[in-house]
Amino acid sequence: MPRPRTLLLTGAAGGMGTLMRGLLPAYGYELRLLDVRPVPGEPGAITADLADKDALREAVRGVDAILHLAGISLESSFEKILRANIEGTYNLYEAAREEGVRRIVFASSNHAVGFTPRPQGTDPLIPVAVPHRPDTFYGLSKAFGEDLAQFYWDKHGLETVSARIGSCFQEPTSVRMLSIWLSPGDGARLFDAALTAEDVGHTVVYGSSANTRLWWDLSPARALGYEPRDDSEQYAGKLLAEQGELDPEKPEGSRLGGEFTTDPPIWPH
Repeated sequence: MPRPRTLLLTGAAGGMGTLMRGLLPAYGYELRLLDVRPVPGEPGAITADLADKDALREAVRGVDAILHLAGISLESSFEKILRANIEGTYNLYEAAREEGVRRIVFASSNHAVGFTPRPQGTDPLIPVAVPHRPDTFYGLSKAFGEDLAQFYWDKHGLETVSARIGSCFQEPTSVRMLSIWLSPGDGARLFDAALTAEDVGHTVVYGSSANTRLWWDLSPARALGYEPRDDSEQYAGKLLAEQGELDPEKPEGSRLGGEFTTDPPIWPH
């Protein structure tokens, strides 16, 4: 697929959106920014809620592709998740369909399969084909987003790469994160591959760096052309000294979703 020139970035004021605003232009993308909040330092950004169908239709008009990062990124009430993540994602897909956009990259999450047991010892890496096992209403919304993407491909021919993101920060902050960390640089490389790969239909991939302690299979992402360059292992010594090894009897060490399966962090807004 030719590299899209104009890219709509939703959730542009969020943590990952802020990182991608700084990194993706180097790949040749002209970003159109959207968020429910004003985007700092970006007076031309679109401030709109995903419930505003007219604003979404206008934001989508004329773009070559969409990177969908918007929504609630922690656990919240079902009503809030429904409005922001489920109905909001549907509204975006409808706007894309109506305006003829052919490619969306959807920021899914490992929490769509969060109750999946994490590998122990010589267990194989977790494949993308495991059944949905959401660990929260948040994870449920990401499972819905993946199924919505499949429907829009089968029904309307709108292509999506659903990337089950781990944790995208400048550096990992926990021992669990050593296995699922996605460096910002690798995040940009993953999204660029997802935006430019040929004939993706609806493809689900895991999104992380090439971590020594990796829990899941990155080969579907590599098949898109993703070439991760980073590894969390450089942070392992410090984190292990502070926190110790994961306990396989506790959620952080037994399930892919970690604490989200028992005591998830709550969206503060």
